[in-house]
Amino acid sequence: MPLAAIQTNLLEKLNEALKAVLPIMGIVLLLSFTIAPLPSGILLLFLFGGILLILGMMFFNLGAELSMTPMGEKVGKKMAGSMHLGLVLFLCFLLGFIITISEPDLQVLAGQVPSIPNLTLILAVAGGVGLFLMIAALRMLFSMALAPLLIVFYLFVFTLASFIPGDFLAVAFDSGGVTTGPMTVPFIMALGIGFSAIRSDKHAENDSFGLVALCSVGPILAVLILGLIFRTSDSSYTAAVIPEIQNSRDLWICFRDGFPEYIKEIALSLLPITLFFFLFQIFSLRLKKRTLKKIVIGILYTYIGLVLFMTGVNVGFMPAGNYLGQQIAGLSCNWILIPIGMVIGYFIVKAEPAVYVLMDQVEELTSGAISGQAMGMSLSLGVAASVGIAMLRVLTGISILWFLIPGYTIALCLSFLVPKIFTAIAFDSGGVASGPMTATFLLPFAMGACDALGGNIVSDAFGIVAMVAMTPLITIQILGTIYRFRSGTSGSFIPVPAVSYLDQFADDDIIEL
Repeated sequence: MPLAAIQTNLLEKLNEALKAVLPIMGIVLLLSFTIAPLPSGILLLFLFGGILLILGMMFFNLGAELSMTPMGEKVGKKMAGSMHLGLVLFLCFLLGFIITISEPDLQVLAGQVPSIPNLTLILAVAGGVGLFLMIAALRMLFSMALAPLLIVFYLFVFTLASFIPGDFLAVAFDSGGVTTGPMTVPFIMALGIGFSAIRSDKHAENDSFGLVALCSVGPILAVLILGLIFRTSDSSYTAAVIPEIQNSRDLWICFRDGFPEYIKEIALSLLPITLFFFLFQIFSLRLKKRTLKKIVIGILYTYIGLVLFMTGVNVGFMPAGNYLGQQIAGLSCNWILIPIGMVIGYFIVKAEPAVYVLMDQVEELTSGAISGQAMGMSLSLGVAASVGIAMLRVLTGISILWFLIPGYTIALCLSFLVPKIFTAIAFDSGGVASGPMTATFLLPFAMGACDALGGNIVSDAFGIVAMVAMTPLITIQILGTIYRFRSGTSGSFIPVPAVSYLDQFADDDIIEL
């Protein structure tokens, strides 16, 4: 592998990471120097965490491009093209289950939820994702419309939600967002591309989107069902401990103690999907050594990136988010939480690693007809609105259903007015936007604010992930409406035929640096 090519790709990913992370770091610094001063120790944690975040995004984005995407495409194409339907469904369930258990975002959320034991929540969510990945596969293989499926499932979700204790509501909808994080999204989206590759009809590429959308429904239903049988009367929230940093040695100790934890955690996260792929390679794929070598290198990049990223956000960003929320909520004009939250939301979605995976695949499969820039703007506006609403909930204690029911109603109604591909991309975007930055910065920010105001952490602060996952459904489809009227197209959208990623290269040339 040429050294110059490696350097070029790393510099490109570094530039993307800097553009994504520096704005949110600038906002936090501005707030800390003005209305919400941070202790020097917390500020140093945040700054050092930001450096790790940038480096982590650089390696992860390159690693996902080199490993997760071709792995998912190859596995999906092979499963759909040459296997019995029953075996395909079983493997889909298994994949959904093991990827979800591996998802770092879910681990973060489970660790912050006082209502449910960690393992109980993780297993329930994993089962939900596995089941709905099976449904998503059936939809793709038999060319079933996405919108009617979403309507049926969300009607069931909101009907069930009316019988669920308040402690479970916000956590259930948050679960749907965190399960589609940096581990899940690249592989599942690539799996969809692989499934669509065996279809020859004109809607195949459109249907390659929507897997993430359906996989986001499963965890919500699973946790809601869990809420019917699980008692939470004795649960209580323990406030997060803000580390005390007196000097550079204390700073080093925080990260020194954090690195081994995430080195182990990410290794355990990557191991199941890596083992699955190599077993699949032995018994079915049989790719050439050159291809495997490049995929292994990509997995290594992914591992390094996730370790750096998760250490940075958990050790550096989480304490800063919690303390910042406490400080702003403690102001006499605490309503300022809403506009500040909106500004943070606008920029923070750009730091979600899986967002770039989605935008790249959208541009590739639509031959640039749907630009990544337009999608990025729509996502930023959506997340800004969602964080503003979440801060309103923190201030007032309004039930999350007052926002989720109208929001999903609008999103589902829009699905009948926009090209079908925009509906699929929109619902995928909702899961992608609510990644590790939401779980490790925005959620602690809301929890800190809620704690300072004396509110109910579980019912009022939790739910911010769900809000972040909901609003892109509306903004992306509004983008689709604008596209439809500008182009004069009908409700369907057939992109300019793009050459499949798999068809451009031989097996030993899938990944080129």
